[in-house]
Amino acid sequence: MEEAVTIVSRLQWGAAAPRNKETLKAAAQRAVIHHTAIESCKSQSDCMRQVKSIQKTHMQERGFDDIGYNFLVGGDGTLYEGRGWGVVGAHAKGNNHDSLGIAFLGNFNNDTPSREALQSVKRLLQSGVSHGFLHPEFVLFGHRDLGNTECPGAKLYAVLSQLRDAT
Repeated sequence: MEEAVTIVSRLQWGAAAPRNKETLKAAAQRAVIHHTAIESCKSQSDCMRQVKSIQKTHMQERGFDDIGYNFLVGGDGTLYEGRGWGVVGAHAKGNNHDSLGIAFLGNFNNDTPSREALQSVKRLLQSGVSHGFLHPEFVLFGHRDLGNTECPGAKLYAVLSQLRDAT
């Protein structure tokens, strides 16, 4: 039985409106795991501040239409809606039109991802499959698999198989 997934909505964390929103043409074929490479957040209010700051950076400094990721997850396992389901992200250059981008809030070159965050992302992936947003045979990647980057950090990359095994 699928566990319910609770997601802090864009409205709840105070998102700015996207400049443009392009929808995926079909269920995402791939899920791409990222880290934000900034300090991890300790509370929902801290995480909401970080998500808002990431959106501001992505839109104002990088020229994105919105926050780059579809979803983000804090160390306590709380999920945050980025672009959301069925929307083309801006998270892995050349790989956004058939993928879902999920960012762990923190720097996982140094930190180990929490069990709560991993469990929440497993449930998010399962929910995406059961609701038709993610292809049942989707492929899971770390951002480094698709580009020249350390993302999602060595300690998160090392446990990606735990996310693959769950769906």
